[in-house]
Amino acid sequence: MVAKKVLVGFFLCLLGATATTRSPGLCDLQRLTVTKPVLRSEFEAGFIEVWNPNDDQYKCVGAFPSKMTMEPGSLKPPAYHHWPLLVFIEQGQGVMGMSFPGCEETFDTEGSHQKVFRVNQGDIIAIPAGTAHWSYNDGDQESVSVIVNDLHNPSNQLDMQARTFHLSGGTFFQRDQTSRGRGQRQRGVYNLYAGFDTELLAEVFDSDLETVRAVQESGDLGRGLVFKVKEPLHFDLPGEPQLGEARVGSILNGLEEEVCSAKTVYDLDNLKEADVFSRQAGILNVVNEHEFPVLSYMDLSAEKGRLEKNALFSPQWSTNSHTVMYVLNGDAQVQTVSNTGEAVFDEKVRKGDAFVIPQFFVSTAQAGQNGFEWIAFKTNKSPIKSSIAGHTSVFGAMPLDVITNAYPNISPKQAQNLKTNRKMESMLFSPKI
Repeated sequence: MVAKKVLVGFFLCLLGATATTRSPGLCDLQRLTVTKPVLRSEFEAGFIEVWNPNDDQYKCVGAFPSKMTMEPGSLKPPAYHHWPLLVFIEQGQGVMGMSFPGCEETFDTEGSHQKVFRVNQGDIIAIPAGTAHWSYNDGDQESVSVIVNDLHNPSNQLDMQARTFHLSGGTFFQRDQTSRGRGQRQRGVYNLYAGFDTELLAEVFDSDLETVRAVQESGDLGRGLVFKVKEPLHFDLPGEPQLGEARVGSILNGLEEEVCSAKTVYDLDNLKEADVFSRQAGILNVVNEHEFPVLSYMDLSAEKGRLEKNALFSPQWSTNSHTVMYVLNGDAQVQTVSNTGEAVFDEKVRKGDAFVIPQFFVSTAQAGQNGFEWIAFKTNKSPIKSSIAGHTSVFGAMPLDVITNAYPNISPKQAQNLKTNRKMESMLFSPKI
């Protein structure tokens, strides 16, 4: 027992250590652009859209977005990835399940299983690398999920080619969305069991050959990766245990305390947890490893924000993370400036657009007439920002003499205005004109 605890503790130490290192990507970026999905895979009851992971921008940040739409009464069967995912529920609701490697079942209804939980619009779900997961839409409208796929994460020791390991799957149509190569082709995704000898698997499962063949041949059914279920699925959905919460009568080891019991869903629409709130400017919710401890093992975090009409997002840079942005609603004029003082991004972004903000690049946004709402995924478990203006700005922290001498064409009064004019606001600024 002592040896087992030592091994588990060693595993957790390694897990925590790897989450603090990240290899830099290829970031020779002279021009950033708004991006759209390049591939659309169509299934029996939904589709998945994928942005190009080989785009220079996404190669730089090491992460790329995708988007899944599921019809009511549809199931996305189990799969796992060699990278961690953050999933944001843009629309709808449903039920998700995960099976953490090395963890015991959490409850028993008709057989044992692990985490099964409800997700709703505004939730963000953390899926560690190698965790088998599935989704079911039990609502009365389409569910839409926006996903960030972090290939540069320390958990991925395979390569930078995105691979999904399917435990069930089937043929589907894939459309090229780019202007150069529009077209359609049929693709087959066969589950992992299909590659094994049938008799060997029958022995593994202690089952008959007919059952095993049915499992192996699920990829030949033509339903794709999202399909209608025959009858509505029903689940017992107990309250998810909080981090470190024990089950009655169980003997906990380090793995169960820190990983198996970890909370995996966080409500980013919770106004009570807002980090910044202004009636004139908007609202910002940030979730990092402190509010959502499972992120400490994934080295990822997120924020959801909304700017009111004509409001501004303070120009700022991130000191320890790249950012992948996705526009949920409205529009904004976004500008990003590189170390050479050039605007490498200056575009109006709208609903459905995605773009990146590399580490240390300074970026700002001003909402349009319809406001601006976004979800941002960060490649660090505890992102740190530095603002040019506002309550915690770099100007506010500088002596007045330093500012007036650094910019010799401004007066001391003008320098004082730069330090204090937005002193009562932080990050989100109300419009003044």
